[in-house]
Amino acid sequence: MINSLENHPLYRIAAPRSIAFFGASNRFTSMGTNQLHSLISLGFKGPIYPIHPKEPQVLGLKAFKEVDLLPESPDLAVMVLPTALVLETVEKCGRQGIRQAIIVSGGFKEVGQEGRILEEQLKTIARTYGIRFLGPNCLGVTNPHHQLNTTFLPYTAAPGFIGFASQSGSFLTQLFDYLGVLGLGFSTALSVGNEADIDLVDCLEYLALSPQTKVIGLYIEGLRRGRAFIERARTIVPHKPIVAYYVGGSEAGKRAGLSHTGALAGPDRLYDGVFQQSGIIRANSMTELFDFCWVLGTCPPSRGKRLAIQTHSGGPGATAADACGREGLVLTDFSPATLDRLAPFVPHTGSLNNPVDITFSKNPLDFFQEIPRTLLEDPQTNGLLIYLMLPEEHLRRSLLHQGIPEDQLEDTLDQVIKMTAQSIISLPKNPQKPVIGFTYRSQIDRLIQLLQHKGFPVLPSPERAARAMAALVRYQRIKEVRAQS
Repeated sequence: MINSLENHPLYRIAAPRSIAFFGASNRFTSMGTNQLHSLISLGFKGPIYPIHPKEPQVLGLKAFKEVDLLPESPDLAVMVLPTALVLETVEKCGRQGIRQAIIVSGGFKEVGQEGRILEEQLKTIARTYGIRFLGPNCLGVTNPHHQLNTTFLPYTAAPGFIGFASQSGSFLTQLFDYLGVLGLGFSTALSVGNEADIDLVDCLEYLALSPQTKVIGLYIEGLRRGRAFIERARTIVPHKPIVAYYVGGSEAGKRAGLSHTGALAGPDRLYDGVFQQSGIIRANSMTELFDFCWVLGTCPPSRGKRLAIQTHSGGPGATAADACGREGLVLTDFSPATLDRLAPFVPHTGSLNNPVDITFSKNPLDFFQEIPRTLLEDPQTNGLLIYLMLPEEHLRRSLLHQGIPEDQLEDTLDQVIKMTAQSIISLPKNPQKPVIGFTYRSQIDRLIQLLQHKGFPVLPSPERAARAMAALVRYQRIKEVRAQS
């Protein structure tokens, strides 16, 4: 196993200093053109050398007819070429001294026997010149910390902490907006395609070494090096959580994976065993994968499965309690001291039981400050699920009633929302216990957006919040078992 980021074969693929780009033109009907545009639009800092047999310029960059006319040997070659041109282009790059490549082109193992033969020839040429490559049949890399994006969609999220390796390239690109709305982003995201050379095991190694990566997510259609995968994951999990979504367990998923990347899938029970041996947390959907990555990358560890639930009304609280029970989580019995501390803040119409149901509070800030702090300080409580709702119309009326002039209303409202958000964000810090928000409100609600962009997880249902909290509990238990073994 490689112990240095700079010595890893993915290092100059994910963080190249210069790039030769094959297959782009000035026509946006071309996939390669769109990929080059994505690279330029994210602001890649190094030289980009388009290779084109006719055009003197491509997207405003000086183009070169052949790779051997370049003023240097770039770190990376990106190829979006017809299948028939790939092998000779790889050989030309090898002769030019290029030692890293992303081969986007399809038409290899995934299409049948003829493609398998081509892929074997590709591997032979690459080995001859010492070239390490992603693909073929992939989209390459998005590394926003390095302003690198070789995919066909612009990267719209901020640089983040989720390292992602995927056997589907399109999944990677379609998650850009999804993560951006939640205030999340990738540290490095890798599309591996057919894995003719670099595979998921290599990606695990690299993301484990990446200083920007707090948690690793995997989209898996089939594993090629099962034993190596388990061994690498076991060494990584005590230091970084790994979450995996596997889709080859059904007959339909198996067929789709084979035609997509040539992946050889296995039954669900087999992969359950692989993940269990590895210490990997399994997700049942892409949504769940990123819910788990979100909380594992932002929340303190959970020291146990005893939770408090805090809500404005009975329905969300009961739903959250039911969801927790289904995930094996336990609702805390509060100590007498905690009940005494809560009593002044909960009206007679509410409930001091767990879930704590406020129903209504004369001072709305109590809901976001005194009550959750009291729940977290209970010695029997390991974490908190809190229902978040701050309707702005109600808050406006309350501020007007308190005598805030109309010309100062919006500024005051903005200050109150920011102060409320800051109160919530500070909750897990003392004591160090996980707090996960859930809501039925819109994800574009001002309070929700502010919280998410400050790194506080707010999930759009109690069920998803409970499953995410259970993932935190599971990961802590995995770490404890690894430490004892």
